[in-house]
Amino acid sequence: MIQVRKIQIPQLPTEQPRRLYVYLPRGYERSETRYPVLYMFDGHNVFYDSHATYGKSWGMKEYLEKSKRSLILVAIECNPEGFRRIFEYSPWDFYGSGIGNVEGLGKVTMDWMTQTLKPAIDANYRTLADREHTLIAGSSMGGLMSIYAAVQYNAVFSRAAALSPSLWVSPKRMKDLIRSQPLAAPTRIYLDMGSGETEGDERMRIALFETAKALTRAGAEVAADVIPGAQHCEADWEKRIPAFMKYLS
Repeated sequence: MIQVRKIQIPQLPTEQPRRLYVYLPRGYERSETRYPVLYMFDGHNVFYDSHATYGKSWGMKEYLEKSKRSLILVAIECNPEGFRRIFEYSPWDFYGSGIGNVEGLGKVTMDWMTQTLKPAIDANYRTLADREHTLIAGSSMGGLMSIYAAVQYNAVFSRAAALSPSLWVSPKRMKDLIRSQPLAAPTRIYLDMGSGETEGDERMRIALFETAKALTRAGAEVAADVIPGAQHCEADWEKRIPAFMKYLS
């Protein structure tokens, strides 16, 4: 069952309310079981093709039902207005070609998620609210945010998946953040990218494995992989769901 409702984030308002999706596992209403919670960015791309930006979702509902994984999945729609998604999903200010100056509002996004959204989810659903059972995942800029969340908000999230993370955004700031403090045990992080994303540019591949090494040195268990032929799109991210979900289990 997926519950969908419209919300506003007061610190990050949109002209139209954004959608909040809450997936509840089969049998939720007939039991007293408490469940782990997976938070995901770009919620409009998670469940429904009809809601997805490019007409193709991750198909997470189908995966969860087929695999019989028992967890609650909370997915938040991004800000669709102009470049506001990039603003909200960047932890730091930066200048982007074709974008201009970006005001990094990632901290505002994560403060809302950890201080407002998570307490509301824990209060209204039967969750396992401790960090060991709180996960986060995303792709592209959402992948960047998943790494940021696992490090900066390590007291909240113990496991993260970052598919095709946008590590080109302020790479030095990311390295400095990871090096700034040890991570609690357990912290488990999955990183990947598609070989079809690089177009002969090795810098993305190098950045992925340098980030993996830094996270390992900080105390995380890390899996990092380059997927042959995979492109930067939901159809290819969907194919990696079993791999990252197995690693985060």
